[in-house]
Order: sequence, then C-alpha cells, then structure tokens
Amino acid sequence: MDSKSPRVEMFFFPYVGGGHQIPMIDIARMFAAHGAKSTIISTPKHALSFQTTILRDQQSGHQIFIQTLQLSVNVDIADTDMSAPPQTDTSLLQEPLKSLLLQRRPDCIVHDMFHRWAADVIDNLEVDIPRIVFNGNGCFSNCARENITKFKPHEMVGSDYEPFVIPGLPDRIELTRSQLPVLRLRQQHMRKPEDKSLGVVVNSFYELEPAYAEYFKKELGNRAWLVGPVSLYNRNIADKVERGKEASIDAQGVLSWLDSKEPHSVLYISFGNLARLAPEQLLEIAHGLQASNQPFIWVIGKVFKAEGKEEEMKKTGFQLLILEHASVGGFMTHCGWNSTLEGVSCSVPMITWPISAEQFYNEKLITDVLKIGVKVGSVDWLSWNMEPRAAVGREKVEAAVKRLMGGGEEAVEMRTKARQIGEMANRAVEGGSSYKDAVALLKEFKARPKTDP
Repeated sequence: MDSKSPRVEMFFFPYVGGGHQIPMIDIARMFAAHGAKSTIISTPKHALSFQTTILRDQQSGHQIFIQTLQLSVNVDIADTDMSAPPQTDTSLLQEPLKSLLLQRRPDCIVHDMFHRWAADVIDNLEVDIPRIVFNGNGCFSNCARENITKFKPHEMVGSDYEPFVIPGLPDRIELTRSQLPVLRLRQQHMRKPEDKSLGVVVNSFYELEPAYAEYFKKELGNRAWLVGPVSLYNRNIADKVERGKEASIDAQGVLSWLDSKEPHSVLYISFGNLARLAPEQLLEIAHGLQASNQPFIWVIGKVFKAEGKEEEMKKTGFQLLILEHASVGGFMTHCGWNSTLEGVSCSVPMITWPISAEQFYNEKLITDVLKIGVKVGSVDWLSWNMEPRAAVGREKVEAAVKRLMGGGEEAVEMRTKARQIGEMANRAVEGGSSYKDAVALLKEFKARPKTDP
C-alpha cells in the first residue's frame, strides 16, 4: 500500500470458538502486514489467548490492535479455552459492538457467521459500514452445501446410507444422507449472513480448489477474496507455539523425538478441539495403530501420546510444528477446515475421519478431488452434543494407516501431489493469488470515500 495515503481501517470480530477465532486472528494480522490498520474486537478474557502474538506484531511495526468490549463484572461469553461450540450465544455483545462501530466508523468490519445477530445489527446502523463475512470454510464445502439445499438430492434416496450425487458441481461428488449436517438442513430458510454483505473472505487459496472458487463466485453469485492459508502467516516458532491455547508440554522434547525418526515415517493423529470420541472408539484406534506397526503421535482430547508417552496437551498451534517436521508422513484428521489447510500447507497426505460440521464435504475434497488422502470409513454425522460411539473398527484403522504410510505406489502418488499442493499454498501467500486478493480488497477500500465520525 502507498505509505503516504491514510491506512484502511479494518475491524475483525472473531467468534469465541478456537476453530473460528484462530484463523480470524491470522487474517487480521495478515491485513496488518499488508498495511491496513487492523483492530480485533474481543472480550477481556478471550483477548488473553492472543495478546502476546499481537504485541509481537506491534513491535514489528504493524498497525494492529485489540479492542475489548466492556461487559458487566465477572461476565463473559462461554468458555475461554476455545472449546465453545457453534451454538454459543454471543448476543450479549450486541450493544457494546454497536456503540463501538458508531464511535469509530471503520472502513469495514469482518465478522464471523456464528455471531448470528451481527449482520442485522451492522446493517441497521445509522451509518454505512461495509460488512464482510467470514464463515470458516472453503469454497468446495460452500458449493456442496448450497447445491444440496437447492436441488435436495438427499430427498430422492430410500435410506440414510444410499449414495446420491450432488447435482451441478464440477466433479462427481457422492454423499449419503447420514453424512449431512442436520443443523444445516433445518436452517435452510434462515437469512444468510452473506445477504447484504460486501462479500466473503475465505481462508483458502485459488490453486487448491480453482473450479469451486469460480463456481462459488460465478454460479452462486458471491463476491469472495481467497486469502489463505492464513496459518502460513505464522512465520516464527513463537507464533506457531502460541497460536491457540497455552502450552503445557515440552515442545523441544517432542521435536527431538521426531528428529530420531525416519523421514515420512510418523503418523500424526488429532481430531481437533471439539470432537468427542467414545472410549470404545479410542480402544479401536489404539489396536489399529498397534497392528499397523507405525510410529505415531496421537492427541487424545487433552492427552498427548507418543508411542506410550502421555502428557497433558493443551496446544492448538503446536500442531503446525509437528506437521512441518520432516519425519511426519501422514495426518489422521477429523477434516476440520483449519486442520485440512494445515495438512495441505505442510504437504502431508491425510487419513480422513470426518465427524461433524462440514467435515464430510472436506473429506470429499481431500480424497475425491485432490486425491491426497484415504477414507477411514466414517459415515455418520454427529453434532457436538450427541453421544459418540465406536463407529470404525480396528481393521479399518489398520488398513487406512498401511495404505497411506506403507510406501506403495498409491502412497507415493499421494505424497507427490501433497507436496505439489503445499508448494502452491506457500506461493499463494508469498506474492501469488492470495496475496493479490488481499491487496485487491485493500485497494477497493482505498478508493471508497471515507465517512468521518
């Protein structure tokens, strides 16, 4: 940006759950690195999880700040450990947000879709503040969801496990009714946060899903800026280690253990912050891993397990350091979009185990479109509050691990494709497509007349 002209002032209003808060913080930091004045809106307690990172950015000369919304004494929204589910009510923040926007009048505000009230509040202000939506997903899952809503192919099959093809997509994508997000089907007629917004900022990059980026924009009529993978803006070890929850594990000890292993020999296993697996399912995974005879690192809820060594693990960002390590050759994942992108960015092929949210859509992108992963066999969508059960047996776990990590021709091909996509991800943020989309958005706001407070 031209250093002589006024900075574009952008507000970012992340959700309180880690899966959405973490990438939104990264997006705010990315725009600040591009020359914007970025302000992250949070509550006093939630701001504690990222204030050190923001201080480092400030010391680097970036114009980035935290604005806390003042609440009643001892009142805050949900948990502050980033495990807040999508249904968490944040409406307590309506009036403080409205007052802040009227006082400051930024050039735009980027808000998370899970603040379900935010679109109405912002659109009904006495002043015009352009609004951009962050939904935490990629283009592929948005396209799949929209076409299922539009064409209703799931209503044409005779059972929950009979496959159907999603009409209209660039690729042949099959799902079953059992894999569809129940909440989404119930909310088809609700107002979308994208309505009346300037557009959508997407944590993805064009080269990852070009056909779906085009479909999302042209066929579905969305303005979209693909600016990811935003995890790649965490350049140093401190940013990666502090990205998310407070560390309670010796990072260097784990990295030293990884140093002792052969390249691409270790399987990393994590199902994210919200997933709840039944004890019986954990046992099936353990037996499958043992039978595969593959070295592994396994995050079990808040327990870290590396071949028998267990410690409490309270880190999200630590995942980046593990996935980047040369000895890691596979990632068993729940297919959350952040984890998917981190696996992609680190060139690691995946074993897909979707559970909830849009994860079954992401599995199809990984396995059927990109062809950099294998399915473990999960077929039932579960909400965060449903009772988990042992749905995948040890034989399927063992087979998936051997297929991905065994060194066969298919595994070599997946690893080669994963490496190529990882290289494209890094190029996208280092002057490529994502860099250009971010700059284009800032230029658009530079050209808009500024409304004085």
